Amino acid sequence: MQPARDYQILCGGCRMDDRTELIRQLKKIDLATGVLVEGLQSGPHHSVFKGQGVEFSEIREYVPGDDIRSIDWKVTARYNHPFIKEFTEERDQTFYFVVDISGSSGFGSDTTKQRKILEVTASLAFAAVKNNDRIGLVLFSDRVEKFIPAKRGRKHLAQIFNVMIDHVAASPKTDLAVAAKFLAGALSRRSSIVILSDFASPAFFLPLRILRRRHEVLAIRIADPREQDLPDVGLIELEDPETGEQVLVDTSDPGFRQRYRTLVTEADRALHAEFAKNRIAETALLTDEPYEIPLKRFFAGVVKRRVSYARVL
Repeated sequence: MQPARDYQILCGGCRMDDRTELIRQLKKIDLATGVLVEGLQSGPHHSVFKGQGVEFSEIREYVPGDDIRSIDWKVTARYNHPFIKEFTEERDQTFYFVVDISGSSGFGSDTTKQRKILEVTASLAFAAVKNNDRIGLVLFSDRVEKFIPAKRGRKHLAQIFNVMIDHVAASPKTDLAVAAKFLAGALSRRSSIVILSDFASPAFFLPLRILRRRHEVLAIRIADPREQDLPDVGLIELEDPETGEQVLVDTSDPGFRQRYRTLVTEADRALHAEFAKNRIAETALLTDEPYEIPLKRFFAGVVKRRVSYARVL
């Protein structure tokens, strides 16, 4: 038996959300975004959407009053005189939202993962646009199905939302590695890559690690409660939404449900450990929970990491 994220309960008659209702929901998210932006403010940064970090400017001689943490010890030793690294702060940022549109994203007990991904992407995109940052979009399954280069402005934001709502996936399968390799070759400007997915994909950490050498990579995992804990509803059919494989299981068996929970817990721990090992910031959201507070906490941690990294430099 595979972990829960690989299967979904068969639901005849499942359909995409109504477009008009989705647009109405996006307008509500726009109105609430101000609170999210305020919550993301931290220290000397206007928000996480300002001051992505710093870019190297030059090496110059140390003068009294300079921060000794900026001393370049290699150059200092070479010339027997103190020199410091000087940096300029990046005043804007480029975001790419990398969105999983594979078959598994269509699952949800109340709200689909696909719908939750849209809401979270909308919140972050509205916040970025309000800070005059560039935003771009990548829709992926087992291929890159849509790529929109990053630009500023609400007109561009509207284009991104229209594509996310209207696009129909060409494949039900998932391969995040393909999207990571594409971005590594397509992006020249340093960007923040925000991946929204359930990460039910073949091996992808090596391409992400390569991508992280040049860009900031952030992972937002979207899961559904029913993937983590099966209800006691007797015999049900589970289906892998990406391959169509079906299996009949007896959810009234306590032993089966416990083994299922154990597999899911182990898979989640392994995935979390890999993100940590590869130094990729990650947070997990459930489809049935509010996401504003978890996102504030997540990006507050991202800001602290950026500041710590700048100090090390």
